[in-house]
Amino acid sequence: MPDFLVIGAPKAGTTALHAALARHARLYMSAIKEPKFFLSDGPPPTKGGPGDALTYREHIWRRPEYEALFDPSPAWTLRGESTPLYLYDRAALRRIRQALPDAKLIVIVRDPVERAHSNWTHLWSAGLEPVDDFVRACGEEERRIAAGWASFWHYVGLGRYGEQLEYLFTLFPREQVLVLRYRLMVDEPAQTLDRICAFLGVEQGVLAGIPRHNVTSHPEPTLAHRAVSLAQRAGSAVGALVPGLTAATLTGPLERFLQRHSRERQPLGWQQRQELIPRFEPDIRLLRSVVGEDFSDWLRPRGRSGSLVGARPAGQGQARNGRARPSLREPSPSAELGEQGVRSVRPGHLVVEPVPAAG
Repeated sequence: MPDFLVIGAPKAGTTALHAALARHARLYMSAIKEPKFFLSDGPPPTKGGPGDALTYREHIWRRPEYEALFDPSPAWTLRGESTPLYLYDRAALRRIRQALPDAKLIVIVRDPVERAHSNWTHLWSAGLEPVDDFVRACGEEERRIAAGWASFWHYVGLGRYGEQLEYLFTLFPREQVLVLRYRLMVDEPAQTLDRICAFLGVEQGVLAGIPRHNVTSHPEPTLAHRAVSLAQRAGSAVGALVPGLTAATLTGPLERFLQRHSRERQPLGWQQRQELIPRFEPDIRLLRSVVGEDFSDWLRPRGRSGSLVGARPAGQGQARNGRARPSLREPSPSAELGEQGVRSVRPGHLVVEPVPAAG
């Protein structure tokens, strides 16, 4: 079983952090990022929103299979996994408390409007999000929750970190939880990694940067996109009825077609932010009282928004966490977070979208 977990938040750089920590000789990160073991007490659901049923099939919910993820870990390492949906799921947090009461937990928080926009763009670019307007899609959240759509569709709820952390601290002592801002991963990657290593009790000064592991593309809402997206959602629904089929098997080719000429994630305007900030404002005040840090910059206009690193590097696809990855310990060319230059990136998984200062 793991010694530590990266438990949140989705679209806040957790995949890049997972890859970075795997490069430390004293840390062993599961080959499958986001095994989602603690999200259920048995088999995961079989229904939900577009694509959910296929994604549920990738959950590692049997304990022997979960424990086997850490079997290759050397005796001198601390074992970790990253499932950023844990923070949002109170039942998952209670399961973690019961199974791993001494585990150390890492939480990354990001400007909730930017996080929600990145989340929406992720699903839109995959052809799964049927609403082509971000603000309007956020307005669908309550209806989707009532219909049983998976938590990754909860654009607003996932960004209410105050209430999530307040509950977490009823289960775990504060000394077992490290809360970091996403912007620190962007602006101060080496210092942030040293802070995490100190929290985990392993050598500092070993990790110098955080590799890019998630550039979300932004296809235009053309007639072709709408048609292929409709086919994608229909294919996901049909695939849910076919035993043994996974999301990648059925919908991967359509997703690659959708994203073949995509732009980088586009900026949000102040008007869009103004429409959404009231949904987060009470929780941002709560977050300040819970962690003792000021997050009022999240309530103000942003000078820059969206992806700052350009379009997705050639050969990369959308997130496919929940599947075995190539060895994370092998050095590979990477592009660092922030504006440190872009180089070739290992294909196949998420790449963080750096956002400066107000994050």
